[in-house]
Amino acid sequence: MALSMYQISVPIFVRQLTGLAVCLKKAQALYGERKYDEATLLGYRLYPDMFNLTRQVQVATDHARICCAHLAGLEPPKAEDKEKSLADLIARVETTIAFLNTIKAGQCEGSETKAIVLKMRDRELNFTGVELLQNRSMPNFYFHLTTAYAIMRHNGVELGKRNFMGNT
Repeated sequence: MALSMYQISVPIFVRQLTGLAVCLKKAQALYGERKYDEATLLGYRLYPDMFNLTRQVQVATDHARICCAHLAGLEPPKAEDKEKSLADLIARVETTIAFLNTIKAGQCEGSETKAIVLKMRDRELNFTGVELLQNRSMPNFYFHLTTAYAIMRHNGVELGKRNFMGNT
């Protein structure tokens, strides 16, 4: 049996985002318990030219949401990028998961060869569905997910590989 575009996208994004939500909740609990300022974690970046934790989470959720919407033939829901707390980031991740859970396998059927155009600020990028998933969205998603995890771990949040893998 061949794998479907749905099987190699939506459930994977959902599992990983579920793990991200658990990691963010652990960070929220730690920062609340120790009375740390969440803003220091939200603004933390691994290197000066990298995105901070807030932006890492925003971009990871964007890649999952936008990719799966296009594969399903839907208009991607907008996100405003206005998160100011760990609770806001958790809500963003959970909203993304809720959207992904509305997508049915049949909606993604045949999307591997479907022409998809991503409109960027000053350009358009053209993909087939499988190219979008494998060559853009999934690699970017894992990059930003990993970086968010690393930022939280570096800042003392007790996380392990199971948390990252979504086996929380």
